[in-house]
Amino acid sequence: METFTLKAYAKVNLGLDVVKRLPNGYHQVKMIMQTVGIYDELVFTKKEQGITVTVEGEGLPEGCVPADENNLIYKAARQMMEHYGVAEGIHIHLRKKIPVAAGMAGGSTDAAATYKGVNRMFRLGVTEEEICQMAVQVGADVPYCVKGGTALSEGIGEILTMLPDAPACHVLVAKPDIAVSTKFVYENLHADKLQYHPDIDGMVEAIGAGSLDGVTERMANVLETVTIKAYPVIAQIKELMEAHGAKRALMSGSGPTVFGIYDQEEQAREGYQAMCRSGLARQVFLTGFVNPAKEDGNAG
Repeated sequence: METFTLKAYAKVNLGLDVVKRLPNGYHQVKMIMQTVGIYDELVFTKKEQGITVTVEGEGLPEGCVPADENNLIYKAARQMMEHYGVAEGIHIHLRKKIPVAAGMAGGSTDAAATYKGVNRMFRLGVTEEEICQMAVQVGADVPYCVKGGTALSEGIGEILTMLPDAPACHVLVAKPDIAVSTKFVYENLHADKLQYHPDIDGMVEAIGAGSLDGVTERMANVLETVTIKAYPVIAQIKELMEAHGAKRALMSGSGPTVFGIYDQEEQAREGYQAMCRSGLARQVFLTGFVNPAKEDGNAG
């Protein structure tokens, strides 16, 4: 029976601005997306018919990653297989490592890997651009997760401009023991009253120039104005990271995950140990930026 495994990488937002609320209720955003070296694994196995999904992961709250048609993995596989008339079936087993409800696109990146896996399993020959056009129907972040790396994301998140790789660094990631609803955050954000907007264009220039200082000086996320008020532990984690050498710490997406950027490995390790001792976070990772397109064995 044919089987193979793909990695689905998490992301952080180096900068996140909300330009305005659109008449349809969505928000127009301007963000810098960056893949980090934390990933789920999806194991694809061909079977006679149907789509099945199973999930494993340490400490996953019951029902947080549904193994049915409500899972983005299932939705992506069904969409792809129905659209291209695949008569055979597939089983997808998810090994969950990315924090759940964390602002790291865990569900979106699993869906992205599913499109690639179905494409590869049934030798459909679908291009990356064609996958992205389908993927936006499952979620605004999914097209970015299909591509990975460093990107400017605009519109509702679906308009992507790929950028040069961001400067290499050490990234400390901490997820407190809370779950944040993206819907709650956006519903409580007053985009027309924001007093500050991140310099996203300046960050694009800094990335092009290979300046880590230029990137960290501009790191900002307007969603913090909502999430930190509701969950003060996010501010505590940011403060601890910066007190232990992070050039800048920031909440990713709608939270509650916080990441800190370090240019020195020793300081990053000290920050990791301090975070583990603090009890502020349930999950702590020390990683870096990655470009999945350059990683072996993860081609669509």
